[in-house]
Amino acid sequence: MPIIRVLGGPSIGDIRSRLIRLIPIASPRSPTEAIRGLLSHRLSVNHTEKTAREEWRDIVEGRSPLWRGIPLDRKETIRGFLVYFDNEVLRRAQKRFSFRNGSVGNYFLTAAHLFFRSVPSAIFLFSSITGSKAHILPALVTNHTVTIAAELEDNTKIVGQCEISHPVKRPTDTVPPSPDHLAREVGRKLKGFTLGSDDDETEDEGEQTGRREKNLDFAKEGEASGIQMLHSRIRRVLYINQFGQEVFPRPNPEFINTLATRDVLVYSVGSLWTSIIPCLALRGVASAIARSPGLRAKILLLNAHNDRETGGYSAVDYVQAIVRTLNSYDVVSTTAAAGVSASAGYPVSAFITHIVYLHGTGIGVDELALTALGVECVCVQRVGTPVLGRSRDKQLFYEAEEIREALRRIVRDG
Repeated sequence: MPIIRVLGGPSIGDIRSRLIRLIPIASPRSPTEAIRGLLSHRLSVNHTEKTAREEWRDIVEGRSPLWRGIPLDRKETIRGFLVYFDNEVLRRAQKRFSFRNGSVGNYFLTAAHLFFRSVPSAIFLFSSITGSKAHILPALVTNHTVTIAAELEDNTKIVGQCEISHPVKRPTDTVPPSPDHLAREVGRKLKGFTLGSDDDETEDEGEQTGRREKNLDFAKEGEASGIQMLHSRIRRVLYINQFGQEVFPRPNPEFINTLATRDVLVYSVGSLWTSIIPCLALRGVASAIARSPGLRAKILLLNAHNDRETGGYSAVDYVQAIVRTLNSYDVVSTTAAAGVSASAGYPVSAFITHIVYLHGTGIGVDELALTALGVECVCVQRVGTPVLGRSRDKQLFYEAEEIREALRRIVRDG
């Protein structure tokens, strides 16, 4: 991501996404909906850099129509942090930050994190301004620059969530790096990892050559077409620092402690390898889940369809990926770093007791195989207004009330 490359720190895109979704529903003309519109706004990926910067300038200076309906007190609070973000970017002008496809919500959260030096404090501020009652705990809390990388089964390595999950073609106004410069960077700094969109290039060589690569863009579903499936399955996801070295960060202690006090754990719909797995590939998470005295049910909410990261996956593949990751990273060792558990590890049922899937899903669900692993299968129907797991092609989706009923039934019968 450009934010990580230029400003450092943890990735906050998934946190922002959850915070936006948990803003209370309000009338279309209410201040809450106006704030939701502003903080969920993304500058178009189709803009030139010049146009994107002009749109950003209108926002940060308070002239954009996006500010309409937002009370002055909250407007100036939000705008103050956007100004702070803008100043931090200007201080690092040599890194050529790109505003194309930028998320206003990400900019606000990043500014709050930089100001408070605390992700939880940034979340508290966001929730206070939006009126959200949600209690969100980041799995990882750090002020250091870390990003994820993927090792594929054919030994290809990819750096960066965007490059793994939803890369797009380089914009026409971006000058590509010279082959020699790119080779030096990959060989010297990333130590074998493929250059991805979360990478932070060194400043000296790029500035001297005058051909320094700008941050790459990404597009979620519906924003770009033609995204190809990965040519090989992902073997594992790992964390790396700004030097391309693998690191083993510790999870947020509050996140670990909370696992001991909750009744239900849900692995929600989303990108398996870039949204779910990074929360699990942390030291001690497996033991916290497996040994929790409170968790009565550990539920995998299966996606409605596969994406670029999970082409050809069955439900069993999802389960095995989660279990393998948890066992591999529970105790860091030489074998764990290679994606192999140092011991036999916990059984499947220690991490997943139920799988909830959509009737008619395109993902294969072998109930006999899952039952043999100790996982109970629960099928839900498609009724009502789509809110989760939508598929553009087949219009498959979960609807909220059916999911609530399925979870109630699991807890009641458990």
